[in-house]
Formats: sequence, C-alpha cells, structure tokens
Amino acid sequence: MSESSLADVRREIDRVPPEVVSQAARYQAAILADVAGRRGTIDGVAPLTPAMKMAGPAFTVEVRPGDNLMIHAAMAMARPGDVLVIDGKGDTSCALMGALMINGCKVLGLAGIVIHGAVRDTEELRELGFPVFATGTNPNGPTKFVPGRINWPVSVGGISVSPGDLVVGDADGVVVVEREKAASLLPLAAKKVADEEKRMGDILARRALRPGWLDASLRAAGVLKEGETL
Repeated sequence: MSESSLADVRREIDRVPPEVVSQAARYQAAILADVAGRRGTIDGVAPLTPAMKMAGPAFTVEVRPGDNLMIHAAMAMARPGDVLVIDGKGDTSCALMGALMINGCKVLGLAGIVIHGAVRDTEELRELGFPVFATGTNPNGPTKFVPGRINWPVSVGGISVSPGDLVVGDADGVVVVEREKAASLLPLAAKKVADEEKRMGDILARRALRPGWLDASLRAAGVLKEGETL
C-alpha cells in the first residue's frame, strides 16, 4: 500500500458516478433504504427544515469531539456536488459548524452536510436553505487545533460511510448506499415506486385495505393456525 493511501488526508477518492446521483435524487430516502435491504439509514441526524433535500457522493471527515479543524480542511478539498459527512462522535457540547462555514459550503457548490454533532446559527441556516442534517444545536463554538482524518471510512449514527458512497437525504433523514452497489438499486427503486403507487390507488379506491400477504405472515408467525384467516 502506498504512503499516500495511508496518509490521514486522502486527496483522491472514487465517487459514485454523477448520473447515478442524478437518478437517485428522484427517490425518497425511504425508498432507497427499503431496496437496500432496510439498511444504511443514519440514526440521530435530522434536517434543519423538512424541505431540505440532497444527494451526492460522501466526502468523509473525522474530527475529535468539539474541534472543527478538519472540516475547514475538507471544505478546501471537496468538489462541487460532494456531501460532507462528518463523524463528530455525536458530541453536542458545542457546534462544529455555523452560518459562516455553511454559507461557504453553499458558495463552493457542495450538495449538503451530514454532521454527527451540533450546528448553530440555525435561524440563518433555515433561511439559507442549504441542506444540513445534524444531531443537534448548541450556541457554543469549537476549537480548531486537533488533527483528524479526511476520506477514510467513518462511523456516523451507527452506519459505516466510505468516501464516494451515495448519500441521499430528505425530511425522513439520511440513507447511505455503498458506491459499488448504488447503480444496481435504481431499477429496484423504480419498481418499488410503481408498486407503491398501485397499492396507494387500491387503498384510496377501497379495493385492498388489507395487504394480501397478511394472513400468510400471521400463520408463519404462529398467530393464526393453518386454514385460519382474520
């Protein structure tokens, strides 16, 4: 393994292709999570407003709790369309980002921010509308002198995120799909949307208010005996 690949700051990463990002952005995070096997959702982060949506490749940042030095470094390195995914260890004792930095992210053309930590200046950020998914808020500011890592795998809200993975966020939260797997999920997502639209039509028309699979599943679970029905 080369010395550059072992460095704490990795400058070059393989990103999920732009055409995959563009197609994935059409789908709800919930749809992608379902077709990914009901996995990949980040626990404990939420958008500052329900209208915030984003999709893009992960640009990962690991920081020490309460210090944002490496976030500034990541902003200097990330490309337009990237999503900063920041492993802040879930610490909310101070904000790692605020209006100044997040306005900078918008000007740089980034797609959004996922931060397992706190932010501040939330009224300004809500007006700005730039997608920010955070654990919480705190008016206290961070330090800026503790080293961390950029573009290494991180753990955010119980999910492992690798550089270049697909990140999609909306009102429900954030889902992460492995870069190598993302393209294969798109036809599955399209089929699931079509199936759910048909199911919704049946519900609204009162044709199928009970799922067709319900009785069989209840029998398999031992709730109903063979031959019984609700």
